[in-house]
Amino acid sequence: MLGQETLPALLRAAAERFGDHPAYVEGGSTLSYAGLLSRVEAAAAAYADLGVAPGDRVVLWGPNSTDWAVAALAVSYAGGVLVPVNSRYVGHEVADVVARTSARVVVVHDGFLGRDQVRELADAGVSEQVVTLPDLMARGAGAAAPADRSPDDVADILFTSGTTGRSKGAMSAHRQTIGVARAWAELGGVRPDDRYLVVNPFFHSFGYKIGIVVGLLTGATLYPVATFDLDAVMGLIESERITVLPGAPTIFTSLLNAPGRAERDLSSLRLAVTGAAVVPVVLIERMREDLQIDQVVTAFGMTEAVVVTMCRDGDSAETVATTCGRAIPGMETRIGAEGELLVRGDYVMLGYLDDPEATAEAIDADGWLHTGDVGVLDEHGNLSITDRLKDMYISGGFNVYPAEVEQALARMDGVADVAVVGVPDERMGEVGKAYVVGSVAPDDVIAFARERLANFKVPRHVELVDALPRNLSGKVLKTQLRK
Repeated sequence: MLGQETLPALLRAAAERFGDHPAYVEGGSTLSYAGLLSRVEAAAAAYADLGVAPGDRVVLWGPNSTDWAVAALAVSYAGGVLVPVNSRYVGHEVADVVARTSARVVVVHDGFLGRDQVRELADAGVSEQVVTLPDLMARGAGAAAPADRSPDDVADILFTSGTTGRSKGAMSAHRQTIGVARAWAELGGVRPDDRYLVVNPFFHSFGYKIGIVVGLLTGATLYPVATFDLDAVMGLIESERITVLPGAPTIFTSLLNAPGRAERDLSSLRLAVTGAAVVPVVLIERMREDLQIDQVVTAFGMTEAVVVTMCRDGDSAETVATTCGRAIPGMETRIGAEGELLVRGDYVMLGYLDDPEATAEAIDADGWLHTGDVGVLDEHGNLSITDRLKDMYISGGFNVYPAEVEQALARMDGVADVAVVGVPDERMGEVGKAYVVGSVAPDDVIAFARERLANFKVPRHVELVDALPRNLSGKVLKTQLRK
């Protein structure tokens, strides 16, 4: 019997409920919910042919597309565990994830951004069981039956960079991935007639769980966007009458400041959900007044818990801009020692892959996840994030952990010491600034980083200094650097 709170069961239910209703629209091509099920069944048969058995991990590396969604859902349908990786990663970053998950298959969108991802993987020592996305789609023969999975089985492992510079794989069960998407969809009032432009990457929980899975629950039509092109996005909103647009504040700042926006009809937008950074009050006001978006809400989440808090329809512009809303159903929040935000509930991860020590450090004996963020709760339970216990900063909606960047730059000849902090940036929210002690040119430091790190992790600014400020124990005083 197929578990009711599993992704295969949800997909089959969506095909039955929504049938010929469009599930995905991309580049003039439309795929119905019934058609989505058929394509997923074929792709699941291809996975079985490649040796994927229940519980096996499958790494999926590529940008948003209908084929990405099919390939991802087919992993679950075949009983596997989905491991999505950032489309901007370089080969050795993906190879690390492949090794740590003992992935059975690696599915690659080769040629994205003019790169040769298959070659990058081969150069990093990964060539076995690598299949391109088109080959996977073409390979499916017949239709696989859905694997018998339990709601408590691991559905996906999403990697998040750790403060030690080593990424950690957050594991979620089927019931959690579905449950958090349902809570978000209900608070947003997402419905079958919604046309949802998915700018948030599918490899991220915001695009995968709050995009693909929300679609299965609500019957909304998804429009995947591989890269954010402002003019193309405005064109899609206008021509397709897009109604739902979640994204980082950067997306809406870009729309508001876009040349020629006044000539565009963007009035179809009714729901916008933003977060992942501090949101100016004036941005929320302009989203409502200038973009005429009926419902604008902010939310707080993290890979380890996906969505923790969310504003509600009817909240004031100030509440939406200055807080991240209240705990969603199934979750609770409290403020612990040093003002640290603690969260507990149904959607907190099962734990980190093969890392019981890090899991125990993150989730205490009472089930509270220690977020590392400093926050306050008002009398209504609305959360405001005021600082970070850890050094992580958010660039264009993506978490960047300076320790990882510092470790990469420390390998450069001529770099004697290095510290990285996040600094304000009008477009990206925050970008990295590297303070470097050594005999190197700033442009060379950036070039070195580009070869080894995804572009959102690459520092935008480099300043050469004689020494880094440190306390008596030798720890870099990053508060001084930020000032």
